[in-house]
Amino acid sequence: MARLVHVIGAGLAGLAAAVQLQRRGARVVLHEAADQAGGRCRSYYDRVLGVNLDSGNHFVLSGHHATLGYLRAIGASDELVGPAQPEFAFMDLATRSRWTLRLSRGRLPWWIFDGGARVPGTRAVDYLSLLPLLFAKPGRTMAQTMRSDGLLWERLVRPFFRAVLNVEPREGSAELAGAVAREALAGGGDACRPLVAKNGLGSAFVDPALRLLQHGGAQIRLGSRLTAISFDDTAGRASALDFDGTPVPLDSQDAVVLAVPPDVARTLVPGIQTPQRFRAVVNAHFAVEPPPGLALLTGLVNSTAEWLFGFDGRLSVTINGADRLLDMPREELARSIWADVAQVTSLPPEPMPAWQIVAERHATFAAVPQEEMRRPATRTRWNNLMLAGDWVATGLPATIEGAIRSGQKAADTLFTVSLEHR
Repeated sequence: MARLVHVIGAGLAGLAAAVQLQRRGARVVLHEAADQAGGRCRSYYDRVLGVNLDSGNHFVLSGHHATLGYLRAIGASDELVGPAQPEFAFMDLATRSRWTLRLSRGRLPWWIFDGGARVPGTRAVDYLSLLPLLFAKPGRTMAQTMRSDGLLWERLVRPFFRAVLNVEPREGSAELAGAVAREALAGGGDACRPLVAKNGLGSAFVDPALRLLQHGGAQIRLGSRLTAISFDDTAGRASALDFDGTPVPLDSQDAVVLAVPPDVARTLVPGIQTPQRFRAVVNAHFAVEPPPGLALLTGLVNSTAEWLFGFDGRLSVTINGADRLLDMPREELARSIWADVAQVTSLPPEPMPAWQIVAERHATFAAVPQEEMRRPATRTRWNNLMLAGDWVATGLPATIEGAIRSGQKAADTLFTVSLEHR
């Protein structure tokens, strides 16, 4: 195993790699170009609302084993909260109908035979339309793989996979959607409870990891931007790193985990292929207490808003695949979203509470078949250089679970390669 590993990038993939490396005995230097760790999964103080906000609203599932394992490793398991049962609240704003999807606790999907547990208006036989997704072939879209219309599609399949893939699901990769579906179904309802970070992403995923790394002797260098990598092709290894003109030579046992965005990776690694199309996410936050009885997470159908989060002191909304909204005037967009939120919560539509809109143009790579095929492997042709990030070929979409798995895989692969070259 390399005696020293430079982890470049302190987003979730980089943090997961650093934690895994340290647990396996490596010395770690964690570099982050920004002045704050966390990447696209961070918390910050918003001056407009006077509260801490997350860079995005996220939920994970109770069956995301890499995510939960990472949280246990950094001592933050209690930072995620969710319903005691595997259930999801929904509302269709066009019909003003509400329902709660209640999954069976075990692996057998008995819930589809219960009219009070499944999507209203659907029959048990409708759920057979999901079966082709479990055997999806590479290169095919969801529309090419399964039925993509009807009540089940509009009220469950489309909103869920829009959140997971961050694209219109009909165009999305059936291979990636199938991987998510297989894991969820294999674990049964107990693997499908939605969980959110009660005190924010920073408190759950970032700050405890930094404390653990520092306690274990890792060096953490914020504001440390990697601008170039030197390679020794004869030896098949990266030989030096350059941080804004400051060279750092790599000894024979030193290694690198590159956990940076794909556009940055392309400038640093010769010949690397990465996804090149991206999709936006828009988050809206309103400074108002959630009304009593509102679910922590509500899926919205026939609405500009798509997922409503009821946090202490604020209501927050996430809109996936939101490129169409990026050029809309901010206040107009806020009012459109608040109109939906007010309808769901029965709060007065006027006056609109204090609000904040946070848009990320390149939130995730576009999870369509063509871009899935552009995702690179963890291992590069240089034996001491591994890639990590939710855009690397993890077999999952660009999610928290995918990012954490990619970092852990990069760390473990370094150990494997080291053993191969002893």
